[in-house]
Amino acid sequence: MNKKQAIELIENLKKAYPDATCSLDFKTPFELVVAVMLSAQCTDERVNQTTPTLFKRCKSIQDFAEIDISELENLIHPCGFYKNKAKNIKLCAKQVLEKFNGNVPNTMEELTSLAGIGRKSANVIMLDVFGIAEGIAVDTHAKRISNLTGLSKETQPEKIEQDLIKIFPKEYLKDINHLFVWHGRNTCIARKPQCSKCVINHLCKNFKKTNNKNI
Repeated sequence: MNKKQAIELIENLKKAYPDATCSLDFKTPFELVVAVMLSAQCTDERVNQTTPTLFKRCKSIQDFAEIDISELENLIHPCGFYKNKAKNIKLCAKQVLEKFNGNVPNTMEELTSLAGIGRKSANVIMLDVFGIAEGIAVDTHAKRISNLTGLSKETQPEKIEQDLIKIFPKEYLKDINHLFVWHGRNTCIARKPQCSKCVINHLCKNFKKTNNKNI
């Protein structure tokens, strides 16, 4: 896919999903940090069902740092991998308090220095808290759509991100993840893609391939 086609793809998705925004519910920067950590191997819907009670219990970063680990595990249990997530949340809260004066940092280097925060999570936080689109969060939806459309042949999120950064002009970076997530949930569904009604099927490598084979 060339740059002109890639831009057309995003423009079509923008028309289809004009309200595409972050799917995780949060009111403060650290609430998004926590929600992003909980979303690992878990749906955003499940996270949003879990966080209201959690955020009511922990109203500040200090609360997250001081909450008993067993209580925290119990609160986030529905999101899976709760023991590791609870450990990272508490440690991350302490790191933000001790290293960043209680303020969630806004650079890739600083964010990825926090417990439980990798590059994908840092990209989400930078964009949805600070409005900084330095890169692209490559989650399961972004990975699938990038591979199917032919935007990237890579399988590793970091390499897919670099392919996307190379082909898309910088002003489009802020839209890509949100659009791919919404498209992945509504049309390009993993187990049952709705290819016939897809607004980007004319640009999709996989659609063209399967149509040529009369599948």
